[in-house]
Amino acid sequence: MPRSVKRLLLVLLLGSLPVRAELVDRVAAVVNNDIIALSEVEARAAPELARIKAEPDPARRGELRALIVKRVLEGLIGEKLMDAQVRELNIDVSEAEVDLGVDDVKRQNNVEGAQFEQLLAQEGYTLPAFRGFMKKHLSKLKLVNLKVRSKVKVTEEDLKAEYAKVSRDELQDFEVRARHILVQVQPKATPEQAEQGRLKAVALMNEAKKPDTDFGALAKAKSEGPSAADGGDLGFFKRGVMVAEFDKVAFTLPIGGISEPIRTKFGWHVIKVEERRALAARPYEELKDVLRERLTRAQLEKYTDQYVQELRASAAIDLKL
Repeated sequence: MPRSVKRLLLVLLLGSLPVRAELVDRVAAVVNNDIIALSEVEARAAPELARIKAEPDPARRGELRALIVKRVLEGLIGEKLMDAQVRELNIDVSEAEVDLGVDDVKRQNNVEGAQFEQLLAQEGYTLPAFRGFMKKHLSKLKLVNLKVRSKVKVTEEDLKAEYAKVSRDELQDFEVRARHILVQVQPKATPEQAEQGRLKAVALMNEAKKPDTDFGALAKAKSEGPSAADGGDLGFFKRGVMVAEFDKVAFTLPIGGISEPIRTKFGWHVIKVEERRALAARPYEELKDVLRERLTRAQLEKYTDQYVQELRASAAIDLKL
């Protein structure tokens, strides 16, 4: 399986994990003969809906909720159309292929055995249910390979043009100096304990974002990590030094930016990036594979969207929201 396609699967997979929520049984849409329940939409949208609870303006919160629900519903309609194509074309996925997909997710999240099942439980999954979910996504991947993959072509000229086009800041790597506030949660914590930690971290994030708050002083007083004595100061670090979840956020925040609570094996982190420092620009040969993956992923997404739009054009879709 091509590496870029496997990454696309993981993006689809990890962005689609359902979360426990109080749901309302109501039809959101009918796609041909398939029903999409509002409960399914809200389950898929739950992580984003949880984040907008921090929005103090009820009107703005309502607008954001409507936008999120609409976007998620559109995505589910596309999935229903692709599911129908999978059935029509008799696309099947073996248990061995599911095993490989599950192993990929374990490797990406650096977990094994009981820890993996605990992680699934926190997201509302049993292992058998997750395997069923994986099987459905692998079947969609096979459909994409069948209908779309042949259209994807990335040439050497494309790669050199992309290298020339991207900004120097994008090509030039950097290291960051960050502080963080840690709310400790044990890896084997129950879902309830994890949620208590998250709520505590949300309160600290809100306090940190107040204009008159000194993040370092707050970290020194409230952080539960070893860097608390230094005001949460982690100094400068390069990509890959911190655990993956922390690293991803630290290198995407703007200078002065404060993150939403981020869960790692240590607990919940609220991160503030204080400085960036440029490193030497990376040469073309070093970036070639990264650029190839980026262009391949962009083309896959483009042609997959086009394919779904073609399916929509011949489908009977009745929106109820």
